[in-house]
Amino acid sequence: MATAALPVPTPVPPEYWVEACRHLMKRDRVMKKLIPQYGAGCLQSRGDAFVTLARSIVGQQISVKAAQSVWDRFEQLPKKMVPAQVLKLKVDDMRATGLSARKVEYLVDLALHFADRRVRVNDWPGMDDEAIIAELVAIRGIGRWTAEMFLIFHLMRPNVLPLDDIGLQNGISQAYFSGEPVSRSEIREVATTWAPFCSVATWYIWRSLDPLPVSY
Repeated sequence: MATAALPVPTPVPPEYWVEACRHLMKRDRVMKKLIPQYGAGCLQSRGDAFVTLARSIVGQQISVKAAQSVWDRFEQLPKKMVPAQVLKLKVDDMRATGLSARKVEYLVDLALHFADRRVRVNDWPGMDDEAIIAELVAIRGIGRWTAEMFLIFHLMRPNVLPLDDIGLQNGISQAYFSGEPVSRSEIREVATTWAPFCSVATWYIWRSLDPLPVSY
C-alpha cells in the first residue's frame, strides 16, 4: 500500500529577509530588477555545525555529484555523525569511501577541534563574523571562503561578502560590468549599497546565474 508523500515544509526566512529585500531594491538598480525575478526562496540553515563543516571538507575540489557520493558512503561509517564517533573511525575505512589522505586528516582535525572545544560553538551567536572566521580557519582544511559560506548558510549572518567566491565575481561582472572581469575593490564598491545585507544580495547574485536556490 502506497503511503502519501509528506508535505514539503515552507522555507522560513531569516527574520531580516523582508527588510533586506526592501533595502536592496530601494538602493540598488540591479537588485530592484533581480529580486522580483527570483523572489521565491531564502537562506536555509542545513544540519548542525560539525556536519556542515565536514560536508564542506568532503566537497573540496570535486564536483557536487562526486561530493554527494563520497559523503553518502562516509556518513554510513560512524554510528552517528558526531566528533567523538568520527574520531573512532579507522583511516583505511575512511579512505575506502573515496576520501583522500589529506581530507581524512582534515576531518580528524575538525573532529578534534569540536571534541576538545577549541571552537566555541555555543558562543558563536554572540561573536562577530571575523572572530568566528578566525576560529574556523585555525582548523586544517578550512579557509576563509569555507568559513564565509558557513557564516552565510549555517549561522545565516546577514552581511557577509565572500570576495573570493567565483559565482559572486561572475554574477557581478555580468550584472554590473557588462561581462568585464571585476576586481576585489570593484566588488567592494558595488557592495557599499548592499550593506548591511551583503549575504542576501550575494544570494540573489548566485540565483541570477542559477535559478535554483543555492544551498551549502
